[in-house]
Amino acid sequence: MTTDIWSWVHDTHRQLAESGQHRLADALAEIAGHAVEGRNEQLDAMFPEALASARALNLPWVEVFLRHWRLQNLLNKRHQGEAAMSEAVSLLEFAHREETASCPQSVCAVQDFTICHANIDGPGYVPERLAVLEEALQRVEPARACFDCLSREYADTLEDDDRPADALAHLDRAQTRIQAAGEQVSLSFAHSRASALHRLGRHQDALDVYDTAERAYVAAGHRPDDDDRRKLAVGRALQLAALGRTGPALELLPDVQEADRYPDIRHRWSAAVELLAEAGEFANDAALGARLASWAGELDAAGSHRPCLDLVLRAGRLALARGGREVALTLARTGERKLGQLRRTDGVADRVAALKTAAEALPRPELPVPVEELAKWLAEHRPDPETGADLLAAALAAGEQPDTVLVVNLAGALGALGHTRAVTELAWAQLEVDPGHDYLTGMLGELLIDAGDSEGVDRLAARLADTDPADAHWLRARWAAAQGRWAEVGEQCAAVLAHEPDALNTRRLAANAATRQGDHAEAQRLYQELLEHALDPAEAGEDQDHRTVQEPDLWHLLTAATANRDWAAVRAAGTRLGIEFDTDSGPVDEEWQLIGLRAPRANGTTTDLPALRTGPATARVLPVLGEDIDLNHGDVVVFAPAVLNDRPEPGQEEDWRPVFEFLTLLDPAGFTTYWIDGALPGDEEWYTLRNALQAAGYGVWAYSGDQYRITDPTRENETLPGIYAAVAVPPTASAKEADAFLADLTAGWPHPLAWPALAEAAGADPARHQQIVDDYDL
Repeated sequence: MTTDIWSWVHDTHRQLAESGQHRLADALAEIAGHAVEGRNEQLDAMFPEALASARALNLPWVEVFLRHWRLQNLLNKRHQGEAAMSEAVSLLEFAHREETASCPQSVCAVQDFTICHANIDGPGYVPERLAVLEEALQRVEPARACFDCLSREYADTLEDDDRPADALAHLDRAQTRIQAAGEQVSLSFAHSRASALHRLGRHQDALDVYDTAERAYVAAGHRPDDDDRRKLAVGRALQLAALGRTGPALELLPDVQEADRYPDIRHRWSAAVELLAEAGEFANDAALGARLASWAGELDAAGSHRPCLDLVLRAGRLALARGGREVALTLARTGERKLGQLRRTDGVADRVAALKTAAEALPRPELPVPVEELAKWLAEHRPDPETGADLLAAALAAGEQPDTVLVVNLAGALGALGHTRAVTELAWAQLEVDPGHDYLTGMLGELLIDAGDSEGVDRLAARLADTDPADAHWLRARWAAAQGRWAEVGEQCAAVLAHEPDALNTRRLAANAATRQGDHAEAQRLYQELLEHALDPAEAGEDQDHRTVQEPDLWHLLTAATANRDWAAVRAAGTRLGIEFDTDSGPVDEEWQLIGLRAPRANGTTTDLPALRTGPATARVLPVLGEDIDLNHGDVVVFAPAVLNDRPEPGQEEDWRPVFEFLTLLDPAGFTTYWIDGALPGDEEWYTLRNALQAAGYGVWAYSGDQYRITDPTRENETLPGIYAAVAVPPTASAKEADAFLADLTAGWPHPLAWPALAEAAGADPARHQQIVDDYDL
C-alpha cells in the first residue's frame, strides 16, 4: 500500500468534476473537513447523497473514503460506541474486499473499528484491539500517515490496559521508524505521548512534548487550525492543573461553551476542571454538575459505556465534595448500570461502590416544613435544584408510599440537573404506583421523546392504547415528528382527530407535517379547520387560551395559502393580522422590504440570500446564483413566517434585515447563470456594463471585492484589479445572443473579460476565452 491518500483524493476530485459529478466531487473534497471540525449538520446533510452517488457510479474507493470520514466524526466528535458499531464492522468488511483492499483509505477502517471498541469498553477489548492493530501495522509503511494513526491507536490501547510506560515506548519506536522513512509525526502524536506521560505523573514532560510538537509543526510550514488550538489548549491546561499551576491552567482552559460544542475535548476539560475545583479555583456548583451529567447522558445514549462511566465517577466525586447527596446517589446508580455493560470491571467496580457508600453517608437534610407542604414551600422559595432534590428525596424517604406530586417535583429537579435517564426510570416506577396520573404520563412521554427512546415510546403508547387511544396516537405523532417521519405524523394526527375532532394542537402538528412534505393544500385545509374549531376569545375561559386562534396560526394559514396561490385566503388571513394590501384582489406582488432568505446549498449548508419581500410570505431573489443553490435571480419564493435572526436593540434597526427560511419556489424566473472573469477597467465602465445588462432584462451580480486582483500579462510582477461576476441570461435571450451582447459591451475595454462556459453554450470558439484565463491567471 503506497498510494498517497491525498494525491488520490486530488486526482479523483478532478476526474469527478470533469465528468460533471460536481456534488460528489465537492463531497469528496469537503467531508474530511466537516468530520474533523465537527460540522455535524453539514456532514449529515451531505453524506447520504454522496454515498448513493458513489454506489450508483460503482466507485468503491470513494465509498470507503466517505464512510471512513463519517465514522471518524461519529466516533471522535460525537463519541458514539454501540451506536456506531454496526457501521464500523460493516466498513471493515467492505474495506477488505478485493475491489477495495488496495484503496489507500481501507486500512483506516481498522482504526475506526478499534476506536469504536475503545468507546464501548477500551480495557475490555484490549486483546482484540491489539491483535487487529498489529496485523494492520505490518501492512503499512512507516512513511504513510496511516502508520502514525495506527501507532497512536496502539498506544492508546496499551494505556487502556494500564500500561502507560509500554505505550510511551511504543510511541518512541513508531516515531523513530516514521522519521527514518523521511517523515515527521503528526501533531496528534503529541496528544498520545502527553496522555501516557500524564498517566505516569510526568506532567512537565507532557507540557514539553506539546511545545516541541507545536514548534515542529509550525517549522514544517503548517498552521494549527481551530481544532488543533482547542486540543492543545485543553491538553496544556490539564497538565498545568496537575502541576498546581492553576492560573496558567485557567487562562488556557477553553470556555465551557467550547466544551459543550466539541465533545472531543470534554474528557481532558473535565479532568482539568476537577483538579482546579479541588484547588478552589473553579466553581464546583450545581451548574457544573448538571453539565457533566448531561455529557454523561449523551455518552450513555451513544453506547459509549466506558467514557460514560469515567465521567459519571468524576461527576460523582465533585457532587460528594459539594454535598449533593441525591445527585451523588443518582450517579452511583448510573455507574452500577454501566458496570453491567462492561466486559472488564477490575479497578472500576470498587470506585462505583465507594461512590455509593460515600453518598449514602452524607446526611439527609431536615425538612423546613411538613412533607405535605414541601411542594408548595419549594415553589415559593425556589432553592437550587440540588438542594431541592435532596429535600424531595428526604420527604419521599419519610413516607410509606411515594407521593406523585413529590416524585414529579424530584423528577423536575433531577431533569434540570442533567439526569434524564434517571428521571425516566423514576417516572416509570411511579406510573406503576399511580397509573392514571395525566401529568406524570405526559411528562414521561416528553422524556422518552427527548431521549430518543423508541422502545420506551412504544411501551408507553401500548399502555395508553386501551385506556386513552387519542393520547396513544398523539404520543406516536410527536415521536414521529421528532424523527422527521412526516407522513406518519399525518397518519397519527388523523387518528387523534377521529377520537377528538376539536383538537387544535393536533391540527397544528399535522399542518406542519404537511408543509414539510410540500403538501401546502393539506396544510391550508388543516389551518382553516383550526379556525372553525377554535373558541371565540371573548367566550374562552382563563385556562382556555390554547383553544383560541393564535397569531402564528394565521401566519401559517397565510403562508400555505400563498404557496397554493389562494390569494383570497391570503388577503383574508392578512386582514385578520392587520395587514393592508395595495390592491383588493389578485396576486400580492408589492415592494415591502429587503430581507435575508435562508436557502439550502447542495453541500448541506445554508446561506442567507438578499431578497426583496413582495408580500407577507413571498420574496424575489436578488443575486445571480450558481448551481450549488436551486434558486436564481428573479425567482419568487414562499418563505416560512418565523424570523430566524435576533431582532435588534431599540435604535439599532436601521441596518437590520429579518431572515426567513425558504419554503418553496412559487414562480421561477427562468434565468441561466454564466460567469465572467477578468480585469476591471474602472467603476464607470463596470456600472455602464451592469446598467446595460439590467436594461436588457439580464441580471448581474459581482462576487469579487476590492481584494480581488489578477495577473497583468503586459507587465512583469504587476497585478490588475479584477472582477468576478455572475450574469443571468433571461429566458427570452439565447446563449448566442448573450455572448454577442457581452462582446459588444466590452469591446472597448483595455483588457478582455472571459466567459468560457457561455461561449461554449453559444457555439462560439471557447479557445479565445481559455487564452484569457491562461494569460491573466484567472
